[in-house]
Amino acid sequence: MNLQKIDDRLIYFFKSVSVPFARLGLFVVFFWFGALKVVGLSPASGLMQALFEQTINFISFNHFMILFGLFECLIGVLFLFRGFERIVLPLLFLHMLLTFLPLFVLPEATWSGFLVPTLEGQYIIKNLGIIAAAIGIVANLPSSNKSQS
Repeated sequence: MNLQKIDDRLIYFFKSVSVPFARLGLFVVFFWFGALKVVGLSPASGLMQALFEQTINFISFNHFMILFGLFECLIGVLFLFRGFERIVLPLLFLHMLLTFLPLFVLPEATWSGFLVPTLEGQYIIKNLGIIAAAIGIVANLPSSNKSQS
């Protein structure tokens, strides 16, 4: 078998598993991290509480954590199933807006210097990979354009 055939087979294989693997990866990340928030074990709770105190303090922090954790679990579950992409995408957009906020609202917690993120900042910036996976899933959806030829 020559190198070109191996390359073609690998590309075909990765094309066939990329969307299901992205769906599974997004489910695991969102459901797992959401569940940790629901049960009060999230390592991000300190950063979330600091952000909460500066922004959304109209409900108790504990209730907010549970609701936000359930929101994350919902996003994860919706990514698992075909047909829910157009519902989960706006939810993901809202989630990403909220999770990127500390980079601007809490710079002392997310940056240790110019373009040098703290561990918390790195945790937030890695969400660009989540956005890329979601874009890959949506890019493979059938068009909803029902134009007639």
